[in-house]
Amino acid sequence: MRIVFAGTPEFAVPSLRAAAMRGEIVAVYTQPDRPAGRGRGLAPSPVKREALKQGFEVRQPENFRSREAREALAALEPDVMVVVAYGLILPQSVLDIPAHGCWNVHASLLPRWRGAAPVQRAIQAGDRETGVCLMQMEKGLDTGPVLLSQSIPIAVHETGGQLHDRLADLGAQVLADGLGLLRAGILPVAKPQPDDGVTYAHKLDKAEAALDWSRPAPELANKVRAFNPWPIAEATLAGERVRVHGAIAVDAVAGSTPGTILATGREGIDVACGEGALRIRVLQRAGGRAITAADYLNGRRELLAAP
Repeated sequence: MRIVFAGTPEFAVPSLRAAAMRGEIVAVYTQPDRPAGRGRGLAPSPVKREALKQGFEVRQPENFRSREAREALAALEPDVMVVVAYGLILPQSVLDIPAHGCWNVHASLLPRWRGAAPVQRAIQAGDRETGVCLMQMEKGLDTGPVLLSQSIPIAVHETGGQLHDRLADLGAQVLADGLGLLRAGILPVAKPQPDDGVTYAHKLDKAEAALDWSRPAPELANKVRAFNPWPIAEATLAGERVRVHGAIAVDAVAGSTPGTILATGREGIDVACGEGALRIRVLQRAGGRAITAADYLNGRRELLAAP
């Protein structure tokens, strides 16, 4: 086969490796290098680094609006184009180029959580299960029929970063299964997505990071997990703005003003919420590093007197 791979972030790297196992990749497309780090120098994407490491030709067009970009892709004569978190919307004129179209590895059980942040939104919503779909791409946003899928449970205390890594590996497995069928001359059966159960996983925004103590504790605990490692939940704790890296919901006597510290100790700092309490276990002061609640209390001993 002749495979063109298109992807950009770390999530796509395991799928790139899976697609490359038989030496069939003829080119790798990824986003142009972007400014990064304190010096704001141009940095290659994780997919570009992996592709260069493996010796693949790397292409980085801004988009496919030009005829030249589309003709360059068509000249590769791809049997299939594998797209994993590429970051560009592909027009129908591009989707029609590969003999078997474009296949997308998506980190949710479609039609739930179409869109940019399915991993984090699943945790934030309290989902017990998620998975990966291998989808035949069409013009709509993650609306194409599903070729293969596999589900996994979401662990009780799993963070966005941990689930991201598990789904990246699972996506590579599902992609490898699909490519294996195609090599054998078996085109996976495309199953249209149902109309019921559609939800959208909108892109994460740092403005969402603030914890609202008036909300139920389980909701806030899910948000803390989902937003780790980015953008990291933030809250005001006894007058100080902190980032919350780890927390769980616990029971609490009703009636306390949301945001009030109810208890402190080695297990954490319990803060009253609209329902229950959030026990903060790992947090970060401005300019500092993430530390345990016990270490934080060593620097704010006045909080040890909390009721």
